[in-house]
Amino acid sequence: MIERKPLIAGNWKMNMNVNDSTELINIIANGIVDYDRVDVLVAPPFTLIPHVKQLIGNSRILLGAQNMHSEISGAYTGEISGPMIKESGCSHVILGHSERRSLFKETSYEINLKVSVAVKLGIIPILCVGESLDQREAGQTFEALKDQLDVSLKNLRDMKNPDISTIIAYEPVWAIGTGKTAAPEQAEEVHQFIRKWIEKNFDSVTARQVRILYGGSVKPGNVSELMSKPDIDGVLVGGASLKGDTFVQIIRYS
Repeated sequence: MIERKPLIAGNWKMNMNVNDSTELINIIANGIVDYDRVDVLVAPPFTLIPHVKQLIGNSRILLGAQNMHSEISGAYTGEISGPMIKESGCSHVILGHSERRSLFKETSYEINLKVSVAVKLGIIPILCVGESLDQREAGQTFEALKDQLDVSLKNLRDMKNPDISTIIAYEPVWAIGTGKTAAPEQAEEVHQFIRKWIEKNFDSVTARQVRILYGGSVKPGNVSELMSKPDIDGVLVGGASLKGDTFVQIIRYS
């Protein structure tokens, strides 16, 4: 049986400064020095990536970016390319976050381009998918997720040798920053659906190896129950990842 090592990832969004990030990384690094049961990742704002990379040093903290452009270079004022984030030390990039989809009107077609470029560059994408409250209440959760997966991973599906290091994060839009969390059973049901989608569109080996994270108001009080589900392979944490002691509690859930 293939064992998927859990990943605990912190998305800092548009928060933190140099001093705050220094304190936070030091707390995280000290909190995991004797704990290697999970992989740990932080995704700071672009301006903090070089500073955080230096702080991480030889610790086991992985570094991710919060977004990237689908073009390698060009006249795209204000954008950041994949080669730029790779050169800055990032091994991962978050793509398709619900805030990018809703606030910045990113489409699954655009996200598909970003995912395939990231894979070609050797950057591991963390692809976010999730349904809105209206879609869940209308019983359209699986339909919405299928649409997002079908389009967001189209180019990857067309590759003869898909990169199984790609990570999928299920983030129900109605649970992000609201304090509401999907019940572990609800989350597990969706994760099972995503894993079956992977098996159908790739193969059974890929489905067993791809990590699927849960995101949406994750905190120390609910992470253990979420992580007890067999198809939940980690969490993508927002607000709680900005507090060192709280994030370390989430990391050391077991």
